[in-house]
Amino acid sequence: APLLEETCTPNAYNYNNAGGYNVIAQGTHTANSSGIIANRWSHAYKGIGRCNTLLDNIDLNRELDKSVIEEYKNQARFLRVLFYYMLTTYYGDCPLITTTPAMEHKSLPRTPRTEVVSFMLGELEQLSKVLPPKAEPGHPTSGAALALKARILLFEASPLLNPSHDDQKWRDAADAARAVMDCDSDYELFTAPGQIGSAYRNLFLESGENSSECIFSVQCMNQNKLGLSFELIARQYGTMAPLRDLIDFYCDRDGNARTPGEQRLDPSKIDPRFGATIVYPGCKFMGSTVTATQFQQTGCTIKKYTVYDEHTPTAAEKSIGDTESPIDYMILRYADILLMYAEAKNELNELDETVWNETVRPIRTRAGFTAESALEFPGKDQEKLRAVIRYERRAEFVGEGYYYNDLRRWREAENAMNNLSIYKSDGTLIGTRNFNKERDYWWPVPSSQLEIAPTLRPNNPGW
Repeated sequence: APLLEETCTPNAYNYNNAGGYNVIAQGTHTANSSGIIANRWSHAYKGIGRCNTLLDNIDLNRELDKSVIEEYKNQARFLRVLFYYMLTTYYGDCPLITTTPAMEHKSLPRTPRTEVVSFMLGELEQLSKVLPPKAEPGHPTSGAALALKARILLFEASPLLNPSHDDQKWRDAADAARAVMDCDSDYELFTAPGQIGSAYRNLFLESGENSSECIFSVQCMNQNKLGLSFELIARQYGTMAPLRDLIDFYCDRDGNARTPGEQRLDPSKIDPRFGATIVYPGCKFMGSTVTATQFQQTGCTIKKYTVYDEHTPTAAEKSIGDTESPIDYMILRYADILLMYAEAKNELNELDETVWNETVRPIRTRAGFTAESALEFPGKDQEKLRAVIRYERRAEFVGEGYYYNDLRRWREAENAMNNLSIYKSDGTLIGTRNFNKERDYWWPVPSSQLEIAPTLRPNNPGW
């Protein structure tokens, strides 16, 4: 689901409303909309309920060692925060429940999001001291607690929730990101060579799983059908098809903007992340040259988070079915932390060459930039640096589901996503999207939930 969230942005197109994302992109969603708006709320509370049940009852277990019980409790607390993070990020106010599910919970009102955020931050601060610095893949660590804390604080500091630009909120976000950079988990950008292309490309293959860059991930196991559907989306479904807006967005290898509408796409002259992320007419994919009509939705598809690239796929790769993608999805990764730190420091007007060399430069170097003009510190100009950081976030995280929330928290969705004409890669018009700035920065509480629990009213403004 997070990957399909790209289709709510100028990055990609979802032709059949898979997951309920296209109506959000069009601005035609309602509190009755099926799909992600209804599911994210209910799934989050299912997860919270399971965590609370474990926390309330696991001490009764007489077979597990006390240290194991504490380990499970800490993991459940982390996951509970992650679920509440989803609720507060999309819906705002939501009932804060910390006990085993009970019928009387349906009479609870929505807790102000500031209280829920305070609860999350308190939990993460405690968990950062009791979770281990390293753990089995898919298990939370002290670094993961610090990273989630940084993400929450960055959201709280941003223009959507901090229109007066309270520097203390940006200071808190910067300090939280810095804590991850300095923690005992020894995170660093993944730069190891792999079987395909660049280190950036290999980060999103099985060879890059559980690397030093991965802070917390969802472990996908195709043999148990506990994976994603991204292989089918890329080669067949086309429900996350890159748009012309994204293609034109990428800068050249010198870090300069390209001329919009260029038809010839030469990956040797474009930000290296373009060729590592997007499949386009004329490139080689799955053993053959891509034609202009092969991917009919927009002419392009995405290869990031799939096993496919230029090589002819093996029989096993060809047979990957729905929910059988073997590649883990990273919820938290170190490049995000570096760019969080750069953003917060810039909003404090403290992004100097030292910070640049710790954050943006290594990300661009790993991406494959070699021109010094793209790597050197551009000077202490806050507006220019803000544009660079926002460029980096979009380019680095294409296909990962980050951009929608970035546009929301920057309060740029009303500019980037309203009255937006969207085009195929060849310039053919697909349609127009809209974003109501008075309503669409927050999702509505689903009508199905309001029917069950009328105390959740009133709904968010405009709904």
